[in-house]
Amino acid sequence: MSISIAIVEDEKNYNNALKKVINYQDDMKVAAQFFNGKDALKNLPDISPDVVMMDIQLQDMLGIEIIEKLRKEMPETQFIMCTSFEDDEKIFNSLKAGAMGYLIKGESMDKILSSIRDVYNGGAPMSLSIARRVLNHFERKLPESKDFDELTEREKEILELLSQGLLYKEIADQKFITIDTVKKHVGNIYRKLHVSNKVEAINKFNHFKN
Repeated sequence: MSISIAIVEDEKNYNNALKKVINYQDDMKVAAQFFNGKDALKNLPDISPDVVMMDIQLQDMLGIEIIEKLRKEMPETQFIMCTSFEDDEKIFNSLKAGAMGYLIKGESMDKILSSIRDVYNGGAPMSLSIARRVLNHFERKLPESKDFDELTEREKEILELLSQGLLYKEIADQKFITIDTVKKHVGNIYRKLHVSNKVEAINKFNHFKN
């Protein structure tokens, strides 16, 4: 089954280049292209793709706003920010809004394709420079242990496996549960730890362990 992808990018050449490379792959296809935020906001919920490649700075609105408005309507869709911006505020606002990946334009197409597959399988792909900023940020924020105490034993087990780099399917197979059940547990983990993505959850988990 191929991964369906929507591209939201107002730079036409880059949008079309992404489409061409993605459609060349055997395991993915572009379900829709959008060149402005208004069209994306209106049509994305009906398409409900597996992955959205989202530009942050569209001409008519911020990609972050689109994610904030659509996240609840599209719980199964994963958003990857693809942008030329590397400032901390945009990175963290994107992650808080619900983006599961953050790539810098200029990454190789191989990296972009592998990131699409990664996020589809439960990963949180980021450009190296972005990942360093995120890790440095969370090293400065000390979480409260009472958040961790609220997790059930099963949630702690799943968080441990996530921290080991296992994908949702691998966790489901190991625990003899469905991928949907894993996703529900992960959602509960995020809520109880007051985080919005896997990177934050793992950082908190590592802090509690130490």
